[in-house]
Amino acid sequence: MTSPNTLIFVDLMSDDPVKAGKFYADVMGWEDDVRMNGQYCRMVPGGNFKNPDGSESEIGNLHIGIGNVANLRPNPDASGVDPRSLSPQVRSSRLWVLVSEDDSVDRIMSAAVERGAETLWRNHYWKEFNGFNDAFRDPWGNEIILWRKGGADPVIPEGYTSE
Repeated sequence: MTSPNTLIFVDLMSDDPVKAGKFYADVMGWEDDVRMNGQYCRMVPGGNFKNPDGSESEIGNLHIGIGNVANLRPNPDASGVDPRSLSPQVRSSRLWVLVSEDDSVDRIMSAAVERGAETLWRNHYWKEFNGFNDAFRDPWGNEIILWRKGGADPVIPEGYTSE
């Protein structure tokens, strides 16, 4: 093998993809591309990956799908396969989002909670990957971790937990 296999898409689960798409458009500012008569939404985070100098590269960011658990597509069986329900009280998908420099964790967390999300934690520093993070669980059980880079010599603010 001369090159690695490439991740191209990640799907979050929902029992209402249109409502979930609107949630992420409102909370994260992502483009909501409703497909298949509302059975699937493609979220387009927008922008391109950054070059080392901070300018935009020609490489577009990955997209995220929101699939309907009642009948996830694609599947050779037109009626889909089990399970067909959400399991929000068990470990679920985790999506890591690098917060834009022109947005804030406080705005995102407030917008998410106002729309039915649950705060999982606030104000945490993870030394292993040198980043500050906060997290919420969306109304469909998916966990979103908001990430900010720690930088060369991170200062952990008072009141933050760390590991």
